[in-house]
Amino acid sequence: MSIDKKLTLESKVGDLYATPVGQDTIGKVLMQLGLSDKVITNGIVSNLKLKTIANLTKAKLGEGFFEALIHLVNSEKDVPFVSRGPITKKWWKEAVFYQIYPRSFYDTNGDGIGDLPGIIEKLDYLKELGVDALWLSPIYDSPNDDNGYDIRDYQKIMEEFGTMEDFDILLEEIHKRDMKLIMDLVVNHTSDEHEWFQNALKDPTSKYRDYYYFRKDDGSKTPPNNWNSFFAGPAWNYYEELDSWALHLFSKKQMDLNWENPEVREEVIKMVNWWLDKGVDGFRMDVINYISKEEGLPQGNYVIGQMMGYYGIEQYYYGPKLHQFLREIQEKAFAPHNAFSVGETPGIGRNMCQLVTGEERKELDMVFSFDHLETPGHVRMDDYEYDLNYYRDYMIDWITNYGNNCWMSIFYNNHDNPRMVNKVTEDPNYQEAVMKLLAVMQMTLKGTPFIFQGDEMGLTNYKFTSMDQITDVEAKGYYAEYLEKMSEKDAFAKILSGTREHTRVLLPWNEKLPEYHKGLEQKIRSEITETYKELIKIRHLDKSFVYGEFTVLNKKKDRFVYQRSFDGREYIIDCNLGKKEVNAFIQDGYECIFTTKKVSNKLDAYEARVWKKK
Repeated sequence: MSIDKKLTLESKVGDLYATPVGQDTIGKVLMQLGLSDKVITNGIVSNLKLKTIANLTKAKLGEGFFEALIHLVNSEKDVPFVSRGPITKKWWKEAVFYQIYPRSFYDTNGDGIGDLPGIIEKLDYLKELGVDALWLSPIYDSPNDDNGYDIRDYQKIMEEFGTMEDFDILLEEIHKRDMKLIMDLVVNHTSDEHEWFQNALKDPTSKYRDYYYFRKDDGSKTPPNNWNSFFAGPAWNYYEELDSWALHLFSKKQMDLNWENPEVREEVIKMVNWWLDKGVDGFRMDVINYISKEEGLPQGNYVIGQMMGYYGIEQYYYGPKLHQFLREIQEKAFAPHNAFSVGETPGIGRNMCQLVTGEERKELDMVFSFDHLETPGHVRMDDYEYDLNYYRDYMIDWITNYGNNCWMSIFYNNHDNPRMVNKVTEDPNYQEAVMKLLAVMQMTLKGTPFIFQGDEMGLTNYKFTSMDQITDVEAKGYYAEYLEKMSEKDAFAKILSGTREHTRVLLPWNEKLPEYHKGLEQKIRSEITETYKELIKIRHLDKSFVYGEFTVLNKKKDRFVYQRSFDGREYIIDCNLGKKEVNAFIQDGYECIFTTKKVSNKLDAYEARVWKKK
């Protein structure tokens, strides 16, 4: 199904909101402003012409805001197809994934850096936990400006982690245990030390100059556009010897690849096939929705930049050729190997996610969407208490409307975020209960669970005391920006709230921490580990938790009670999302097969239970 009519300023607000991109984009803005969609959907506003709204808001939004929004909306002609039919069975829908951040997982040679032999040594632990598939964050050769997400050589292992022989053994041992392995595919950008970029710098006539986004300076010695980097500062490096600029959406050493160049796509697909031929089972695709940029790299709208925190983001976060590029990788690499793909897609909403994951579209199998990680009006660096009622409503919306032809990933933590438990509460009296509650929901909701290393150990955020303990390039960039606006104390407090460093410290089973992390210790909470083992086992024993129908029974404040049913079997999951005691689900004909506390007619703070119909 497609949209035949293009929007103009003569169109109505309701017409804009009825489009998939319009709904997602306006929804994102409203969320950042902490406003409900009723602001748009009420009869008065929805019937206003866009030009009327543009005139009324010109002083605040400027003249170009609605033109930019209309252009973005008109770039997508398709409408998501929502299937209510049978769910296609796939191994990756039934699997429990475990993300390994190799640098901080397990160090076997005492240098303070995790390594591939360390992962091999812990495979039996992961198998016993119940894990079906591993996702490895980048292990490729890298100068480590962004801890491996700046790749110098895609077909070489980082020396700190081991050798290609170590990798081959790891892959063999994973498959011996009937587990799968997916790698991290970072192809929006390469390191500036990659041979392609080095050749581009050395020879202006080299074909590699067009592998990246180079722009000749216009004499002003200012960047070609107003785009800024996700790691602070402009998104452009100036190279004096070339009198040219080159684009980097992330760190100054992560140079964006020009996917418009077919040779770039051929090189990437060739590399992907090389790894798949080795036996890798799939890839997690880093910021993959950024690979298509608007032609000419136009200026970002100032107001959109202010709202979203990044100037220019509307020019690439859902680019005009994204679908084409994803289908090309799928057709020429993933499909021939029957390989799995999960895309990291920051910024895009549910409708746009449907348009890249619908199985009929042959683009991605699954995505990581991040809108559930912060409540409306908040960003990661804010210090606030996360409301689990928002998580409940978010999950209900997605599960209900995503369709059986699309599939969700269910996660709370990864290498780019602090621990979710600390967002919910900093009170140690409640944290274990929150951890168990999160685990219950993760293993019983409709979608594929992704555990991040340490979740099952009951880890929380670390109590950093100085920027000297922070290696995260993103945090360093933000800290420098914050210092221009606030005191060192306030700037460090913001970093402490949201730095990625919290999930990058060596796990507690390591004996030696690097100098900069010395004294940052936590103990493994065995009770949380056993909780994960038991819940994963329950999920594995009955496909009801994978393919079963999802029905909400109670979504009042601080309550989340839902049913999973499949082939005549039925389960009720009863969750208390708050600190106050509530009345529990009690009904004859059900037996409690899991509880985070003792069974009674009440649920304590953050308590959860799983009931099975007899």
